[in-house]
Amino acid sequence: MDIILLGPPGAGKGTQAQRLEQRHGMRQLSTGDMLRGAVRAGTPVGIKAKAVMDRGELVSDEIVSELIDAELTAMGDDVGAIFDGYPRTAAQASALDEILARHGRSLDHVIELVVDEDALVERITGRFTCANCGAGYHDSFKQPAKPGVCDECGATEFKRRPDDNEETVRTRMVEYRAKTAPILPIYEERGIVSRVDGMQAIDEVTGNIDAVLA
Repeated sequence: MDIILLGPPGAGKGTQAQRLEQRHGMRQLSTGDMLRGAVRAGTPVGIKAKAVMDRGELVSDEIVSELIDAELTAMGDDVGAIFDGYPRTAAQASALDEILARHGRSLDHVIELVVDEDALVERITGRFTCANCGAGYHDSFKQPAKPGVCDECGATEFKRRPDDNEETVRTRMVEYRAKTAPILPIYEERGIVSRVDGMQAIDEVTGNIDAVLA
C-alpha cells in the first residue's frame, strides 16, 4: 500500500508515519532525508544532487524522481511507501504517478491531518524539553509533576526551540496551504483523499488512520 501523508509542521505527521512503519511495515520516504542520505553515501544521484546544492541551486524534480525511483527499487514490492513532503506541485504529482507505474504500484490513499490553526499555535508554542535528557513537556498539557524539576532525570534546566513561536507557526501554515492547494484537487478527483482530525489524542489519530487503510 502506498500513501501520501499530508499535514503542516506540528500536526503529528512524523509520529503517525513512525507508527505506520511499526504497525504496517511501511517505509517513510521523506525527500529531505533521502537527499541527505544519498549525498552522504555518495550514490550517483547523491553526487549529482551535491553538485547542484554546492552551486546554491534547488534540486530539480528530475533528481528527486531519481531518488524516489532508487528507493522504491531498494525497498522491494512488498513494502508500502509513505510519501512525506512530496509531491508539492502538479508536475511532481504527475512524475510520482509515472515512477509508481514503472514499479507496478499506484497510490492507494492521500491522508491529510487537519488541524485548527489557533490550537496548533498553542500546541507548538507551549512545548519545552528537559535540557539534560530531552523529556518533553507543555505549558498547558504536561507540566512536570514537581515545578521546575524534570520527571525523568531530576534536572532543573529546560529549553524551547527558537522557531516554536506564533509568527513562525502561522508562516508555516500559510506555506503548507500554498503547497498542498495544487495537489489536493488531483487526488480528490480520484476519490482517494481522506481527512483525519489531527487535533485528537495521538492514539485516536492512529486509530482513524488505520480505519482509512483497512
